[in-house]
Amino acid sequence: MLHRVAVLALALALLSPSGAAAAAKWNMKLGHDMPEDSAQHAASLKFAETVKAKTQGQVEVKVFPAQQLGTDPEMVQQAQMGTLEIVLPPTAKIGGFAPQLQLADLPFLFPSKEICYKVLDGPVGDKLLALLEPKGLKGVSFWESGFKQMTANKAIRKPEDFAGMKVRVMESPLLIAQYKQVKANPVPIDFSETYNALQQGVVDAQENPLVSIVNMKFYEVQKYTMLSSHGFLGYAFLFSKKVYDGLPADIQKILRDTARELAGFERSDTARREAGYIERIKKGGSQIIEFSPAEKAAFEKAFRPVHQQFAKTIGEDLLKQAYAEVEKYRK
Repeated sequence: MLHRVAVLALALALLSPSGAAAAAKWNMKLGHDMPEDSAQHAASLKFAETVKAKTQGQVEVKVFPAQQLGTDPEMVQQAQMGTLEIVLPPTAKIGGFAPQLQLADLPFLFPSKEICYKVLDGPVGDKLLALLEPKGLKGVSFWESGFKQMTANKAIRKPEDFAGMKVRVMESPLLIAQYKQVKANPVPIDFSETYNALQQGVVDAQENPLVSIVNMKFYEVQKYTMLSSHGFLGYAFLFSKKVYDGLPADIQKILRDTARELAGFERSDTARREAGYIERIKKGGSQIIEFSPAEKAAFEKAFRPVHQQFAKTIGEDLLKQAYAEVEKYRK
């Protein structure tokens, strides 16, 4: 009788999703800085679901949005130590770990999203991600928030309009230098504190993709939104190298391939969401300003010296390769 009970208990354990036999071998956390209503979060959840299916339940990924596990630099440090398995930070925030990654943040480097994706998904992107390995991070793919726009409490139509303005930027040497080029006063402020800083007048302006301007409600405290598309805000999909190196090769492949495959989904979802963002900004009371080609060209000329200023930091050969790739795909 006892034998039959034991057999029955074992059978139930095998059938039950919470049974010992079905428990995941690897439990992983994925941390990012965007709210739940974002393409990054939607794609991260899809990553968790796809990985679970492909590994037949061996890998369980739990997603933590909106800096629940710490700021981007804190999450990156956790990944380096192996206490956080996966992190998705903006490239501008990891320039301190690999300064060459600032290439993706150069103003007006990419003439279009399509060209940007081709460059970052190719040899240039692979070289950039490989630079993180000695830092304890395994980079596998580039996701995005999209192209950055400007918001301010006065209309900005030419570079000179920024003179003397306090502009919130990420903690990035390149972005600080970019606004110094137009005689603004760049102020590094954490993403989560930006709304309050704008509301209280600590800063007069900021730059971010439409997703952040809408989800963080920056348009509520900024009178104007300039559709400048002056820079790309990429996100690097990173694994803790310590954790990644300890996994079997087949599991590594599934994790790596899934992150790469879902870059397309995440980018499409960003574009889909952007379509409705401009209307929401208008309804929120922020006036939309679209730059003419001549106005955009003036900003491109004003920001261009930043490329040369950071050429040695990024690597002149790598920068030349990126320029060549851009020109190849532009044709």
